[in-house]
Amino acid sequence: MARDFMTDPGQLRDLDGQQYIVLRPLGAVMREFDAVQDAARQRLGDTVRYPGAAHVTLRGLYEPDRVDAVRDVVREWAAQQHPIDLVFEAVDAFPAPWQIVIARLGRTPGLLHAYASLTEALDRTDLRRIGELPLDDWTFHLSTVYAKTLTDEAWTALADDTRHDYGAPPAETVTEVEFVTYSDAAEHREVFSLGVSRPEQREGQIRRAH
Repeated sequence: MARDFMTDPGQLRDLDGQQYIVLRPLGAVMREFDAVQDAARQRLGDTVRYPGAAHVTLRGLYEPDRVDAVRDVVREWAAQQHPIDLVFEAVDAFPAPWQIVIARLGRTPGLLHAYASLTEALDRTDLRRIGELPLDDWTFHLSTVYAKTLTDEAWTALADDTRHDYGAPPAETVTEVEFVTYSDAAEHREVFSLGVSRPEQREGQIRRAH
């Protein structure tokens, strides 16, 4: 399945100059993410916003003038990683003021190690990180619906109706990490294989918002 690019002009404008290190599920976790998001679209239509594709954010940075330096850190870090297991444990929500429906992920050993080792790699630099929390406080997740525009009553109903755990959680293993940058009203992606000392790099296509 093709990986959708973000094309919303407002979101692209808000993210300009930022960089993200993300995992993109392509199997069972992605399919369940799509099912949750499709149900929300049927219920809410275009009254809220939706992420363009399933992704697990490991870190965000703001270094518009040092993208190459960030890329080097990502490349070196990825080479030291093993494939990472993702387990979709529950549909949950971040409350107001964020009002985001999320796919909450299990704290698997691979995810914990990836986050902790990435922190160590970034601590050796002076790169500016954004939205970072300590590992113990971080909730691994995929955002499915950005519902900040809903009233308090509508948001409470949505969160209550959609929250649930899975008896048999969807799971998959990812073998790549994406380095995503935002500039010139477009999303740019590069892919690095996990655990490869000289990873093959594939630059993502660039789609510009019109």
